[in-house]
Amino acid sequence: MHANTVDRIRDGGVVAILRGVAPEAAGDVAAAIVDGGVTALEVTADTPRVAETIESLTARFDDVLVGAGTVLDSETARAVQLAGAEFIVTPTVDRGVIEAGNRYGTPVAAGAFTPTEAVRAYEAGADFVKVFPAATGGPDHVSALGGPLSQIPLVPTGGVGPANAGAYIEAGAAAVGVGSAIVDDEAVANEQYETVADNAKRTVEAVNAARDQ
Repeated sequence: MHANTVDRIRDGGVVAILRGVAPEAAGDVAAAIVDGGVTALEVTADTPRVAETIESLTARFDDVLVGAGTVLDSETARAVQLAGAEFIVTPTVDRGVIEAGNRYGTPVAAGAFTPTEAVRAYEAGADFVKVFPAATGGPDHVSALGGPLSQIPLVPTGGVGPANAGAYIEAGAAAVGVGSAIVDDEAVANEQYETVADNAKRTVEAVNAARDQ
């Protein structure tokens, strides 16, 4: 299951991030994202009633991975695992979170920005390194990291969207994490779910086009 989940994240190429979306709206938002072709959803742990949202999305979508993001400690990691999270994402290199993921067979994408952090995350057992914040260094930074560290799957996150997702893939990213460029706060507030679906669709198309080159 662990390896299968890792492969599915790679194959899908896009992880859509739901941050602060109320549980009452999460189902509609997620459905729009899935309609756009995204197959991995990350619900951040700082979202109100995160466990409830993860449980409901896991029950609703059979062929979609539902994970937890912004996981800062092992206690939170275990709580989201018990809620059904199929992968865990952190903004930092936290060995406790990585160990909790490894202990219970849940893939982890650990946040790092420098080569040293990336290697430490991978050596600690992370399955992916989330290059964060990606916008600070852009695709060139991902390419520079991937040069000497080609063994480490990189997932740039932070400032990634339809306009630049392809550039990150071309720079060597295994996948991209996309937040507000898909889950636009104003669109969600106004229940304009077709906008969310279109954002997702354009991001997936950008990733696929870059992979086809």
